[in-house]
Amino acid sequence: AKAANSPADKSKNKGGRGSKKQVFESYMAFEEVSHGLKRGELIQGQIRINPKKYHEAFVPSPDDTRDIFLDGIVARNRALNGDIVVVQILPREQWKVNCTYLSVYSIVLVCKPDVLNFWRQLFKNFVCTNDNLRSETFCLVFHLFLGSSLSFVLRIVNRHLPFVWQVVYIVEKKHSRAVTGFLKFLPDKPFAMFSPVDHRVPRINVFLADCPEDFSSRPGDYSNTLFICRITSWAADSNFAEGQLAKTLGQAGEIEPETEGILVEYDVDFSEFSDEVLDCLPKNLPWTIPPEEMRKRRDLRKECIFTIDPSTARDLDDALSCKQLPDGNFEVGVHIADVSYFVGEDNALDAIASQRATSVYMVQKVIPMLPRLLCEELCSLNPLTDRLTFSVIWKITPEGKILSEWFGRSVIRSCVKLSYDHAQSMIEAPEKMFSAEELPPADPEHPIDEIHQAVLNLHSIAKNLRAQRFSGGALRLDQLKLSFTLDKETMMPQGCYVYQYRDSNKLVEEFMLLANIATAHHIHSRFPELALLRRHPPPKAKMVDELQELCDQLGIDIDLSSAGALHKSLNTTLGDDEYTTARKEVLTHMCSRPMQMALYFCTGVLKEEPLFKHYALNVPLYTHFTSPIRRYADIIVHRLLASSLSAYFLYKIQKQASHCNDKKTLSKRVQELSSELFFGVFVKDCGPLDSEAMVMGVLDQSFDVLVLRYGVQKRIYCKSVAGLDSFHHRKVGKKSELTLVWTPEDPEKAPEEQVISIFTLVEVQLKADGAPMKYSAMLKRPEENES
Repeated sequence: AKAANSPADKSKNKGGRGSKKQVFESYMAFEEVSHGLKRGELIQGQIRINPKKYHEAFVPSPDDTRDIFLDGIVARNRALNGDIVVVQILPREQWKVNCTYLSVYSIVLVCKPDVLNFWRQLFKNFVCTNDNLRSETFCLVFHLFLGSSLSFVLRIVNRHLPFVWQVVYIVEKKHSRAVTGFLKFLPDKPFAMFSPVDHRVPRINVFLADCPEDFSSRPGDYSNTLFICRITSWAADSNFAEGQLAKTLGQAGEIEPETEGILVEYDVDFSEFSDEVLDCLPKNLPWTIPPEEMRKRRDLRKECIFTIDPSTARDLDDALSCKQLPDGNFEVGVHIADVSYFVGEDNALDAIASQRATSVYMVQKVIPMLPRLLCEELCSLNPLTDRLTFSVIWKITPEGKILSEWFGRSVIRSCVKLSYDHAQSMIEAPEKMFSAEELPPADPEHPIDEIHQAVLNLHSIAKNLRAQRFSGGALRLDQLKLSFTLDKETMMPQGCYVYQYRDSNKLVEEFMLLANIATAHHIHSRFPELALLRRHPPPKAKMVDELQELCDQLGIDIDLSSAGALHKSLNTTLGDDEYTTARKEVLTHMCSRPMQMALYFCTGVLKEEPLFKHYALNVPLYTHFTSPIRRYADIIVHRLLASSLSAYFLYKIQKQASHCNDKKTLSKRVQELSSELFFGVFVKDCGPLDSEAMVMGVLDQSFDVLVLRYGVQKRIYCKSVAGLDSFHHRKVGKKSELTLVWTPEDPEKAPEEQVISIFTLVEVQLKADGAPMKYSAMLKRPEENES
């Protein structure tokens, strides 16, 4: 299709004498893109740029078998990571590909049926006897001319055409266009060069008039100053974007400036809530439940209901209850804060919650979705306080079989705020009589031993529910999570540790899953076209096949055919030595790579119900109901539960579902960056840190390791390893190996070789880099490993 210039391109490229050479292709017109997508000539998807090799980018293919590869910045055509783009095949003269495949591709594209038939007849009597004729190229032609479908041939050819795609249109700029980085003075230029910390973003020209007043005279004063810059334009005739400085953050390497930079870059709204928003909240404090509201609800205030949360949690949005019945069964309740009571539809509070979509959790702070008065007071299920809730109550057998189910709005009064540590202590000491001093303040109407017994009963039922889930085909990929201890005054990291996921965590998780599954079925049965659900697509088939081939070659008995088969494989003993756990961690990381993200969606948009399925949980319907204080999707689900939502249209729910997906993805990345930031400070202040590490992946000049003591992943580049004489890479099938040749410390000794492959154990040292907040993993010599 013929490309049309966008208005921005036209203003920059008027042709004639003195016009600049165009670096990027002009974007197509919207009408051409629409027609091209309908005809299948163009493909739309979200672009991912490799953070470690920023010249590589990918867009998912429509059939989800293999990603479309974009080679180089020019092919990306000014799109940034996360943007929704449209791509097409480059003109053939720009293809970089084996000429034989190019010829076959040309035949496929231009030959008429009668010409193809002629060639098919010509090849009919050919037999692959000669070794050369057994080559893949010949077999490809052979398949084509003997009647194989063109789609089959094109799939083979496309494996050998990895560099032929380019972006022709940006549908939606998902990237915030705000980046952190540093300013560099350029003599005799009217602008400074802004270098983003994220190498996936281009360098940006910033006019000197927009820079600090004394920047031109004293540029050295700003060499370590972190700025935020917003890209304002990027012309087709320039390698560099143009932008404006949004803010001076402070000195690089300090936690608060770096944190603010992360939040702005990932478009997290951390501003104070406006007066208009706060005016939506009750004015008469302390707030009490109106009598007319009490009459509409089931009164559960006399029941033994309690919360189990992290010890530092202040937004308590879920509570549990468990009462044994005379027939030996149990009445189990999940009680969720009724946030939708306070967040009315289409007011200022609803608008800001809808826009933020999620609370963002960082190491040292939380950016809340809702004002703190709601999060920590009005909606938080604080102990010894009447609170509005949505409840799901089951009659359930000790084995975990559900006999009946009730949904409804309720009022509860939590009798105690337990931490995971408190609940874990109760589980580990079933016969112990806990004293009042060992637990937080509790309602005297419910003795401590009653609470203890309820926790034990919940734990017993949860174990049965969990066993049923996994025997029924569910999957859980647990990965190491780094946590920090902070100085209470400075909020700087004092230490770090790998978070332990224990029985008390599993107890809460099991009943939250049960409530979410039950709610999904409930709202889908009543609103089949409007239900907001959460689906988890199966892993990428091509990546699964490659991983299966690699594991087979490594002699690892793993079954990737389904979620349940994979879970069973990972929990089968991988060996009986001390490194079995480490191997399982590495294998879990490898199995996580093909996995796709779970997504919110409106049921009216996806017509085929099998697509609703949640792959990891192996359930047909799932949603989010249990965390409305921190997730807007849950508020919508609460509204669906409460009414017919006749004012809500399908497109509105789907639009909000897509927005929640985007914000959840960004929130997850911000959380990861916050953890990386604090660990970088910890390494700088407390390092160098020595640890064993296990190799996770091998490339031609580097390898990735999982640092076992801290659960972090790092890449080690062979060229940067001190004391290394040379290195050699070889690949057999899917298995890669690096042979490192160490320079002997004793000149009279022969060089020592070290073979690096998946699951190899090495010793590394984590050491701060010269750059702020950065650290490297340095490989130690094999001799040091033995000492």
